[in-house]
Amino acid sequence: MNIHHQLFRENDRPLVLAIGFFDGMHRGHQEIAKAARRMRKPGFRVGVLTFANHPAEFLRPGTQPPMITTTAERVDLFAQAGFEECFLIPFDESIAKLTPQAFLEKLTAMGVAGAAVGANFRFGHKRAGDAALMDAYFAERNLPFAALENVAHDGERISSTRIRALIAEGNLELADYLLGHSYELRGVVEVGFGRGHDLDFPTANIHVPNKLLPKDGVYAAVARHDGRDHAALVSVGTNPQFGGQRRTIEAWLRDFHETIYGHELALRDLRYLREQRLFASVDELVAQMRNDLEAVAYPSYG
Repeated sequence: MNIHHQLFRENDRPLVLAIGFFDGMHRGHQEIAKAARRMRKPGFRVGVLTFANHPAEFLRPGTQPPMITTTAERVDLFAQAGFEECFLIPFDESIAKLTPQAFLEKLTAMGVAGAAVGANFRFGHKRAGDAALMDAYFAERNLPFAALENVAHDGERISSTRIRALIAEGNLELADYLLGHSYELRGVVEVGFGRGHDLDFPTANIHVPNKLLPKDGVYAAVARHDGRDHAALVSVGTNPQFGGQRRTIEAWLRDFHETIYGHELALRDLRYLREQRLFASVDELVAQMRNDLEAVAYPSYG
């Protein structure tokens, strides 16, 4: 997948675009991707136009929501969705001040020959443009356009906002269903305090780039390292037993004895087991951890 960082391309092949922020690339977003792919004709390219940063980060600093996916994770999901071009544009003053007409004209200059968006899509300065305006613009040029209605589950629309709330409350099973793929915690393994080794539960401490974390607690999960999956226990939180102050992510991998500092580790299929809490003694903590192992004692991954 080719990645561009400006609203410009040199390729003269017609381009069909899915347009949106697409945090999480959930089931609703996937329907927009499918609609764009259906518009592709022989010789066409299909791509996604999105922003590298959430627009609220520029327009109203401090009000942007925590992200379900990092930028790298979003790009990976775009590639999995079948996009061949990704326009990952910084949302800055040059974008914010574009009128709806100017934005549409930039699409024409890029060779856009069709587009798909969500029905509530807004664009241009002060969000003055909407799906109806874009539809009329494409219709005048006899080009296909689709504004997809919301996808619902249990009578409620699937949205990034809804999924963020589920992750924050630890309901990863439903969050994963609405996403259509697993929420991930992906990061580089860093040196920790070594307490896990002392307790005979060596853990990998993962530095996760800025994104939404699930609520504090212990989770069963699948850890992926170097192309292989391992059953895992994951602790998210401040580690109250040892007076921790900073939220950390620690993963214990079953049947795994390698030293992987500096390596990337990805955690998926997280399922909440219990809260983090202060035990009466370290021995009590170890006994609870041994009980936790039952959650990953039997499944086989690889």
